[in-house]
Amino acid sequence: MFEYYDKDKMKVPIYIWAKSIEEIEDSCLEQAINLANLPFAYHHIALMPDTHKGVGMPIGGVIACKDTIIPNAVGVDIGCGMAFLQTDIPVNILKEIKTGSGELIKCIVGAILRTIPVGYQHYKQPQESKVLDKAQIELEKYIKDEELLSYIKESYFHAGTLGGGNHFIEIQEDENGMACIMLHSGSRMLGNMIGQYFNKIAKNLNEKYFSSVPLEYNLSFLPVNSNEGQHYLNWMHLAMNFAFENRMLMLNKVKQIFSEQLNKYAGLTPEFSNEINCHHNYANFESHFNEDVWVHRKGAIHTSNGEVAIIPGSMGSNSYIVKGLGNEDSFSTSSHGAGRKYSRSKALETFSVESVMVDLKQKNIVLGKLKKSDVAEESRFAYKDIDNVMENQKDLTTTIKKLKTICVVK
Repeated sequence: MFEYYDKDKMKVPIYIWAKSIEEIEDSCLEQAINLANLPFAYHHIALMPDTHKGVGMPIGGVIACKDTIIPNAVGVDIGCGMAFLQTDIPVNILKEIKTGSGELIKCIVGAILRTIPVGYQHYKQPQESKVLDKAQIELEKYIKDEELLSYIKESYFHAGTLGGGNHFIEIQEDENGMACIMLHSGSRMLGNMIGQYFNKIAKNLNEKYFSSVPLEYNLSFLPVNSNEGQHYLNWMHLAMNFAFENRMLMLNKVKQIFSEQLNKYAGLTPEFSNEINCHHNYANFESHFNEDVWVHRKGAIHTSNGEVAIIPGSMGSNSYIVKGLGNEDSFSTSSHGAGRKYSRSKALETFSVESVMVDLKQKNIVLGKLKKSDVAEESRFAYKDIDNVMENQKDLTTTIKKLKTICVVK
């Protein structure tokens, strides 16, 4: 980690977990400097080793604010995060047992694709959701934001769905040769609509009250003690809870598929353990450097001392289960993944479908994807090297488990 601080240009310094400033793209650094000039930015800005340009705020960025919340510092996939399960099934069983549809691992991938909607798909019937049921009961908390109310009901059709982009479901192999389940998803349409809605409200309020924060920063804010700020927090927590539940619903379905296939073709009943479910897009009220502040983590995970968390790699690279070291300089935070090196459009221009498919085949990775034409968006070469990222944050986490991909559903 090193400090970047130009007293003539910045209100607070930026702590960067990289070997040099050359590793940070210019547009990402510009966004971080904007954060460092916000009048309510507290102590310093932190950039994780996977950082890259986002909307308003860098992905892999952390800002602590006094009495202030910034919708774009959370993002539109509120509560997006990871889930993980350990199994007691050796990976070689999944590869060696043959079925009428090929290897057992391919049967599992096919069953997942048939069961869990991916991309823009959703269920044709509303699904069970305790989170949304509770929101319906507590509707008075949300009623003043009438524009958003319909998305609560619509979200019943999205409960337990994967989404697109970098979201995934994987079967992975740990260092002992045992199968693990990992998935990445968030609050789906609900979080997206909430994020856009409140960023617009913040922008209008900032213009109305002649905010000193330039509009071009795209970092319009809400005072926490304002009605709008309180409404945002209500909706943000709803999206976070829905994202957590969404991952749990999918994890339970993958567990069921995994168990059914193992029982049918191998006569085995798997045991599951070490379940983890954590967010990496959210804001939280915490105490740091003797102040109570709102810590915004956008593409970053909470890693207090001893806390267990998930850091996935890109499609086909390593992933990690880690234990936090509670480093105060990072606001007890670490990276949430490898971080993009190429934008989605640039990745499509740079890498062919064939090259990505050949790479996956060479690594013996089974891909489950309905549409292959955009697979290059998520090529592992479109991302930073996850092992370099982990090396750059050795003072933030310690590795518990290293995993490699066996199959991936996108």
